[in-house]
Amino acid sequence: MFTRHAQTRCQQRGVRGDVIDAILAYGCRRHRYGADVYFMDHKAKARARAELGGQYAKVSDRLDTYLVMSDGGEMITAAKRLGRLKF
Repeated sequence: MFTRHAQTRCQQRGVRGDVIDAILAYGCRRHRYGADVYFMDHKAKARARAELGGQYAKVSDRLDTYLVMSDGGEMITAAKRLGRLKF
């Protein structure tokens, strides 16, 4: 489930559904300011590479994206990670 804002941001930033699925399935999650932030660290990328096999190449260039999800399960926004996320 996407908010209208998330749909707009995903379209603007070129975040595809397969990238979102990979981040939610293999990524790390941190709770911050009433929402969950999903992102890929080195260990998560290694897990995804091992399990996805050839499909990993299709999403590997976009895994520097992070997703912000509400407690209700809706995606609030998606953005490209330019630096270290500070938790």
